[in-house]
Amino acid sequence: MRKELTRAIFFDRDGTLNKDAGYVHSWEEWQWLSGAPEALALLGRHGYRLVVATNQSGLARGLYSDADVRRLHRQINKDLLRYRTGITAFYYCPHHPDFTGPCTCRKPQPGMLLRAAAELGIDLGQSWMIGDKIADVQAGLNAGCRPVLVRTGYGREAEQRLSADVPTENDLAAAAAYILRCGAKRTVTR
Repeated sequence: MRKELTRAIFFDRDGTLNKDAGYVHSWEEWQWLSGAPEALALLGRHGYRLVVATNQSGLARGLYSDADVRRLHRQINKDLLRYRTGITAFYYCPHHPDFTGPCTCRKPQPGMLLRAAAELGIDLGQSWMIGDKIADVQAGLNAGCRPVLVRTGYGREAEQRLSADVPTENDLAAAAAYILRCGAKRTVTR
C-alpha cells in the first residue's frame, strides 16, 4: 500500500516565533515576533504542516509545569485563528542533561522531529527546520530536513559559528519567503 506523506515546517519556538524572554510559559509572557503569525499563515496556505519543536528545560528545572506549557500552546493556536492558521502539533523536550540526564529529544538530537514524522506522516526530506540556534539547525540536519537559521533571538550570535552553506534569513517572514522560492514538492508517495 502506498502512503502519501506531507511536507512540514518545523519551528523552534522562543526566539523564532516569539520574543525569547527566558522560560516563557504563560500567555502573559508571550510576544509574537513581528510578522511571525503572517509567515505561519503563508506557509500553511502553501500546503506545509506547521510543527513546533522546542526545548523546554524550564520543566526539568521545576520553573513551570507540563500543564503550563500545554495551556500556552492552546492559547497560541487560539490566537492564530485571527490569521486563519494554526500549529498542527507542538512537540517539546522537558529534559535538560544537568537535571534529567541525556535524552534523544533535546535538540540538537532529532527525536522530536522523528516522532512528529512518524505520527503525522511527514516526509522529512521535503521538510524544513527554522530556528535561531545552532542546535535547531543541527536537529533539522540530523532528521534529514533542510535548515534555515533566523537572526532573531540568538540567531545573530549563532550565525558567526555556522557554516556558510546554511541559509540565514533576518526573521521568520524572510525564511518563509526563502522556502517558498525554493519550491519544494507538495507531497511525495512511497
